Amino acid sequence: MFQNNREGLALALPAAIFTALFFLLPVGFLLSEAFKVDGMWSMQGYFDFAIKPLNQTVFLRTLKLGFLVALTSAIIGYACAFSIVNLEGKSRGRVFGLVVLPLMISPVARTYAWIVILGRTGIVNDAILGLGLSDTPIRILFTETAVFLGLLQLFLPLMIISLVSAMENLPKDVIPAARVLGANWLQVFTKVILPLTKDGLVMGGTLVFTGSLTAYITPAILGGSKVLMLETLLYQRVNVANDFVSAGIIATILIIMSFSANLLLKRIAKARS
Repeated sequence: MFQNNREGLALALPAAIFTALFFLLPVGFLLSEAFKVDGMWSMQGYFDFAIKPLNQTVFLRTLKLGFLVALTSAIIGYACAFSIVNLEGKSRGRVFGLVVLPLMISPVARTYAWIVILGRTGIVNDAILGLGLSDTPIRILFTETAVFLGLLQLFLPLMIISLVSAMENLPKDVIPAARVLGANWLQVFTKVILPLTKDGLVMGGTLVFTGSLTAYITPAILGGSKVLMLETLLYQRVNVANDFVSAGIIATILIIMSFSANLLLKRIAKARS
């Protein structure tokens, strides 16, 4: 057994060294810059960052959109997952394949497709003008709505996949048993399905929320400079302002938010069990 452990460590060592050199060290260097002011270790940079109205607005917008995308993904994801696991034979594989298919397409291409849909001459505005709901095109691009839709479409498959995996492990007789005992569908979901699939919800919620916080392409294209989020602000600080201190502060905030979301979801799931 000791020999097997040594062999396992030896096999994992190259990957650990590669990760340390090309990921942990650069990230550590970037984060350490956030705690330096004029070469001295200090938290002053965080206080200066927090008191600026723009930074407060961007932080709250990022948190709000991440929460809304995760919540909406959970609602849609449960409905889709329940439908998929109740399909039989090849139908289940085909529908699940359609869910996975968007993940094989570049996020850049998927995001630019929303320009065709939401642009002033896009499908949505053509439908609005054709139905007589408005005399002029409605500005949807470069709004929080556009960013929300783009992020939802980008990360919804991750939630569905996580929930399908969890719901496939549900005992086949628990839902019929609950219905026989008089539970309505809301009670079946809250008392049976939700507690038994909480691990999938935690995993999917973590992936969707952290993905929404850290995605750059979608907010940059659909939100532009009018709907800044922390990740687009981070890009500006590094590539435009050359301000690595603020970039380190934003990166630290994003990491803390990601870990906090995972811990919070685990705490909620544990409290319900």
